[in-house]
Order: sequence, then C-alpha cells, then structure tokens
Amino acid sequence: MKRICVFCGSSSGIREEYGVAAQGLATALANRGLGLVYGGGNVGLMGMIADSMLQAGGEVIGVIPRQLVAKEVAHRGLTELHIVDTMHQRKAMMNELSDAFIALPGGYGTLEEFFEILTWSQLGIHGKPSGLLNVSGYYDSLLAMLDHAVAEGFLRPAFRQLVIADTDADALLQRLASFTPVQTGKHVNAKGNFL
Repeated sequence: MKRICVFCGSSSGIREEYGVAAQGLATALANRGLGLVYGGGNVGLMGMIADSMLQAGGEVIGVIPRQLVAKEVAHRGLTELHIVDTMHQRKAMMNELSDAFIALPGGYGTLEEFFEILTWSQLGIHGKPSGLLNVSGYYDSLLAMLDHAVAEGFLRPAFRQLVIADTDADALLQRLASFTPVQTGKHVNAKGNFL
C-alpha cells in the first residue's frame, strides 16, 4: 500500500475524540510512509487530518468538486489538489489514487462515499480493503445494522467481511495491509449458484 483514502466529516463533531482520532490516524499513516487521499477540504475532520499529515511531512492529495471548493473551503496547502466537476469524478479519482479506504466519523457524505466503494468491491470492480475507524463507538450501530442485513438475507457473510472495523488506527492499518479480496460472486442465477 502506498496511499490510503480517508473519508471523514467536513464537521468536527461534538466529541474531542474525533479530532484526536483524525490526528492519530495521520500520525499512523506518516509513520508507515503512506500518503493520504481525501476530500480536499480545510474544515472539520478533513482539515485536521490533512494538517496533521502535512505537519508530519506526509503526502496529502485532495480531490474536491468545483461546487464544493468554497463550501468546504478547499485546502490550498496540499501536496496536490485536484478540482473536478462532479462528485462521481471525485470518487472515481479517489479510487484510482488509493490502495485502501478508511472512514472516520462523518455524516451522509462520508457514509455515501464509503458504501459506494464497498459496493464496487462487492461487484469486483476493485479488490481494495475498506475499514472503519470506530472512534468512541461511533460506528457500533452501523456495524450492528450490517449484521442485521446478514441475518435477514440481504448481505452475504463473505461481503460483511469487507468491512474491517477497529478502534485503533495502527491495528486497522495492519488489518488493511493483510486483507485478501473476496473471491465469490454477488449475483445468484436461477439455479441458486453465485455468478
């Protein structure tokens, strides 16, 4: 792995632990010589992780849609800042530039980006690992929902394993580095065989 894409909030959230975790993840990435790919903003957890990476001397690549340059206050001090036309282009470029994905706490945008990347993995579009840094139990309910989806027959157990969750940044990075892609099909034919 050379670069990790981190999805995270353009807000800081109400707990100090979220910012501490963003800074800690930046330190863990820099200590491993890994670059950061992220949404290109200068606010919230996005700004915190970017600034912490830059202070540690790490590579930071931002990808931001033109429409959000002013709203998310595009970070102008990055190693590279790519301004794209659409959210779809943003996600495609983030995928191209990254070898793995991590979601810190965030809202709709963070969840949407993370789940689209997971869907691409499930469909075999890429074989890159995806993880949740579960800060102060932020993702406990989401992980329980994924287990519920398995129990209800909407998510295969093999695909549930695509979500690697940990409370510790170093442990999560180690688990992402040892990830093996799922080798089973997503769709079922009329005979009940996976394609």
